[in-house]
Amino acid sequence: MSRGSLRLRLLVAGAVSILIALALAAAGLSLLFARHVERRVDAELGVFLDQIVAGIDADPATGALVVSRPPSDPRFDVPLSGLYWQVTADGAVLRSRSLWDRELQLPQDALADGAVHQHVIPALSGGTLRVLERHISLPARLDHRSVRAAVALTMSDVRAATRSFVLDLLPYLALLALFLIGAAAIQVSVGLHPLKRISARLRSIHEDPQARLGSEAFPQEIRPMASEIDDLLGARQGQIEKARSRAGDLAHGLKTPLQVLLGDVERLRAEGQGAIADEIEQVAETMRRHVDRELARARMAIRPLDASSPLRQVAERVISVLSRTPRGAELEWTLEIDSDLRAAIDPDDLSEALGNLAENAVRHARSRILISGTATNDQLTICVRDDGPGISEEQIGHLMQRGTRLDQSGSGAGLGLAIVGDIAEAWDGQFALRPLSPGLEACLTLPPAKR
Repeated sequence: MSRGSLRLRLLVAGAVSILIALALAAAGLSLLFARHVERRVDAELGVFLDQIVAGIDADPATGALVVSRPPSDPRFDVPLSGLYWQVTADGAVLRSRSLWDRELQLPQDALADGAVHQHVIPALSGGTLRVLERHISLPARLDHRSVRAAVALTMSDVRAATRSFVLDLLPYLALLALFLIGAAAIQVSVGLHPLKRISARLRSIHEDPQARLGSEAFPQEIRPMASEIDDLLGARQGQIEKARSRAGDLAHGLKTPLQVLLGDVERLRAEGQGAIADEIEQVAETMRRHVDRELARARMAIRPLDASSPLRQVAERVISVLSRTPRGAELEWTLEIDSDLRAAIDPDDLSEALGNLAENAVRHARSRILISGTATNDQLTICVRDDGPGISEEQIGHLMQRGTRLDQSGSGAGLGLAIVGDIAEAWDGQFALRPLSPGLEACLTLPPAKR
């Protein structure tokens, strides 16, 4: 796929969208997981806080407050473990062994009796601590003293759990990304499939100008475009028909004045003005050849898809006409074409092309003309060979050079060869000249007719 490919653009856009969506999903899931862990941490700290408050009592010997039943979690006994508790009463501070000789720096906020506040404070060894703090008034047996109890847990554990969750999630997100990109590729292929049908229909239109796309065969979104293309093809077809008709009318309209000119030529010769008559005849003949060429082009403008011409029958008609001319009657004609060879060309166009080649051969042949036809798997070749003087390789190269007009050539290679070249091109064929010793061979290669 090239950079300008619509499929590539859709796949890249889909892949980028999928990756962005999965990245946002991963960020959202990690945030939700962190929030979930924080709620679980708050619940756990709440349980520890209740155990600490329930364990506050007075020392029988000194009357000082003590936590007689601290939480049983072993992390409270490991110095700087990340889990701490602290009780503040009358300036005295009771703390877990994990605090060692340090103290939680709690904010000085006002707490209602029994109220619980949440804080995030700097940790003892870097990072942050999540703190649950509660203010209570002790019962009468403990002299109604006011106590602030707090439990704290380092947030590094929460972040570590979140990081582990994301790392576990990444392989599944990668697999999901591959699956979604593959699904997007299938979706793009299915979505673009109607465009392949349009391409196939356009190829059929190239082979048969009368064919159309047909909007009913396409999805609803493509039908307007198919209808517009069909309308455009119809309009172009009408324009071609009109242009063909106008060219034909113009060519036919010129034939009558040409006939009048040729009649004037005979009268001029009868009056003894042969030089002027020859000049007018030459000009009229050139005009007639141009008219014939335009008529052939107009006829070839729209070709039938199922055209078929029997090579031998067309060649026999051409020979029957030319052999009756004064020059053709002096020549020996040989026809070597199998009767079952049929080319994909209109019979009139084949007669026009073969007639022009045979006329050139009649003009230059010394004694004989051979018309042969051969067939291969994918083409038919019909050749006209004479035993005249021929032309050189340099002249043939000049005539066949791309961009050179054949009607600007010299004797024996005028508009007749130009018409043959036009016919060959119109029917997906080829035209070639080959010098012989002696003579010249002109070959027309055409595709075989469909069976």
